[in-house]
Amino acid sequence: MQRVSAVLGSALFFLVAPCVLAGLIPWSMTRWEFGPAFLGVDLIRIVGVALIIAGVPGILDSFARFALEGLGTPAPIAPPQKLVVTGLYRYVRNPIYIAVVAVVFGQALLFGDWRLLWYGALLWLFFHVWVVMIEEPTLKQTFGTEYENFQTSVPRWIPRLPPCSNT
Repeated sequence: MQRVSAVLGSALFFLVAPCVLAGLIPWSMTRWEFGPAFLGVDLIRIVGVALIIAGVPGILDSFARFALEGLGTPAPIAPPQKLVVTGLYRYVRNPIYIAVVAVVFGQALLFGDWRLLWYGALLWLFFHVWVVMIEEPTLKQTFGTEYENFQTSVPRWIPRLPPCSNT
């Protein structure tokens, strides 16, 4: 896939997936109206803002890496031609999923909405099942030993500190 089409494809998929999952659906549930703070502690809202601030750049960076380095998109219908192992992928194998869930949980904490916590938990469960049953076997088949080395060096969900430098 050429770089221009990879960038355009990633931009389109960005609008379809993360913007819907972490934007439109939470908005439809909350209308982004503030409820009472969880446990009556307003400082919890700051944690929510921090999760959103951390998540959004993580999504954007990962999408850019798929297009510019991987020459593809995060979408299964137009996958990358090269395995992406730089940026946040040096710390964790699934930064997009983690960032999307962080944004959803961040909104839950910011707006004080239990429904978003449940939605975020179900979203993470879906991502986990997808990764284990579909994504990892496909990546192993596509990239072989390169992906297996990446898989053994970089954790699936909990970021590795310090980052992996030899994938």
